[in-house]
Amino acid sequence: MKKINSKTIFELFMIAIGCAIYGLSLDMISVPNKLADGGISGIALILRHFWKINMGLSTLILNIPLIILGYHFMGKHLLAYTIWGTICLSFFLAFWRLVPIISQLNLEHDLFLSAILAGSLSGFGLGLVFRYNGTSGGTDIIARIFQLKLGIPSGKTLLACDALVLLASLSYLDIKHMMYTLFASYVLAKVMDTVQQGAYSARGLFIISNNYQEIGTVINNKLERGFTYLKGIGGYQKTERPVIYVVVSPREVPIIKNSVEKIDPNAFISIIEVHEALGEGFTYEQKKLKLFKHR
Repeated sequence: MKKINSKTIFELFMIAIGCAIYGLSLDMISVPNKLADGGISGIALILRHFWKINMGLSTLILNIPLIILGYHFMGKHLLAYTIWGTICLSFFLAFWRLVPIISQLNLEHDLFLSAILAGSLSGFGLGLVFRYNGTSGGTDIIARIFQLKLGIPSGKTLLACDALVLLASLSYLDIKHMMYTLFASYVLAKVMDTVQQGAYSARGLFIISNNYQEIGTVINNKLERGFTYLKGIGGYQKTERPVIYVVVSPREVPIIKNSVEKIDPNAFISIIEVHEALGEGFTYEQKKLKLFKHR
């Protein structure tokens, strides 16, 4: 059995914080402003409206097969984190209702502002939960499975699930509140993916040129960035040609483009977005860019 270490305790703590923020968003913004919800909570609302089924009971019953499915795909470790997240969310949903601040924030006059705040807070909370390998139960489990097995961002999966549930919720919701809820779900997905994948966005550059050595020297001396030579083979002439791969901050991209253009105007440059960069120069102490150099 895996021992509980400081990393595990920290992850469990951050999952609890994420569930607290998510629960606060539901209690403080979504419910008072009559915004619907997606996922299991949305299904529970439908069951309560038509068949008067208790939401706590229906949520528990609906989560059981999903937890079993999660165990089959995610294993015992992630299952334990999922159960912890489910318990934390249930606790904070009850806890926040007892705090006076809930009744002090009245946004009922502005559904647009309510949708933005609800989506932002919920997305931030769920982003923390997913970033530290947990889920809050419900469709979060499906999103985690799709992320692990298919590489689909969790935010997109949650948005699709929420859209299906909200479509079914039209059976009792008016179109105005449903559309604002869908907008909140969109904001949630974007914020959650940003928090989960990392807010710092870098750029990856693939550079193909016969003057690769000179370009590499400029990257090393001018930006003080590390780079890698990859082995490439031309598709037409089948000749070998090194490919330079380097990861830089967005503000450094124009510097590299201008430098490469001066060395080889015919060089091929492909730029991709890197959601998160770990290592020296990014998560470690970053070298300062020298704008002015003594000659």
